[in-house]
Amino acid sequence: MGISLLSIPLLLALAPPPNLQPQSAMPLMSSVEPASGKVGDVLSIQGVNLGQDTVAELYLTDGETDLKVAMIEQTSTSIKFRIPPAAKPGRLALMVLTRGKDRKLIEQPVKIEVEPDTAGSTGS
Repeated sequence: MGISLLSIPLLLALAPPPNLQPQSAMPLMSSVEPASGKVGDVLSIQGVNLGQDTVAELYLTDGETDLKVAMIEQTSTSIKFRIPPAAKPGRLALMVLTRGKDRKLIEQPVKIEVEPDTAGSTGS
């Protein structure tokens, strides 16, 4: 019985503190296809931890202005979205708002190029 009484404090001492317990994994985008598009185009993001249980909202950001984007389709490894009408031409980063009690805005290492509307130009 002496061994089992010593085992309990030893197990408690070796257990990680509550703040070091595994947390839900952070979303991470690895690529977007195509890398550029015009307003209304659908782009597809690939990565990990992108599901509805992890990612609450998606944004395009230039570092100063954040533009919320509607997600068309969302799985744990991909998100499809349409470039919104309010998007201005230029290079924009993707950013997510995580779910949970400790919500975070996380700018991703993936960027897109919003192309200017050339509806007035001639072409076939």
